Amino acid sequence: MSVRKILRMGDPILRQVSEPVAENELQTKEFKKLIRDMFDTMHHAEGVGLAAPQIGILKRIVVVGSEDNERYPGTPNVPERVILNPIITPLTKDTSGFWEGCLSVPGMRGYVERPNKIRMQWMDEKGNQFDETIDGYKAVVYQHECDHLSGILYVDRLKDTKLFGFNDTLDSGRNVLD
Repeated sequence: MSVRKILRMGDPILRQVSEPVAENELQTKEFKKLIRDMFDTMHHAEGVGLAAPQIGILKRIVVVGSEDNERYPGTPNVPERVILNPIITPLTKDTSGFWEGCLSVPGMRGYVERPNKIRMQWMDEKGNQFDETIDGYKAVVYQHECDHLSGILYVDRLKDTKLFGFNDTLDSGRNVLD
């Protein structure tokens, strides 16, 4: 198990745009180790997802996965998945709001509205191509994590800073990411 340091808000790397992953990188030892390390880091921090920039790697890589996590009561499980070079297209103007958190903004939450339904195209760690319609909580998780690849944090999407604060002082917190 190799847990990497998670960068926190204020680190300039988190504000940079990540580079695509080339298919010829997929079979390298370095890439395979990076994916294992990302899952180890995400699980150790009890997160639902982790983007490569959060550990200082400016590549378009996201890992997600959460099952019966005590920190997320009432939220659906998110299957473990490696997402490379994602392209997200909103399929509706309708939005839903969730109290989001982030491993790079520890101890805080903010209420963010995002499109209810998206189309996401991506490649997995084996080079398989996917094109899927995603909605609900999973769509929130994917959009949140993929924002990191463009140097965007959830705090940039807050419409009302009164709906942003420390976990231990907020009344809400059932539908959250971290």
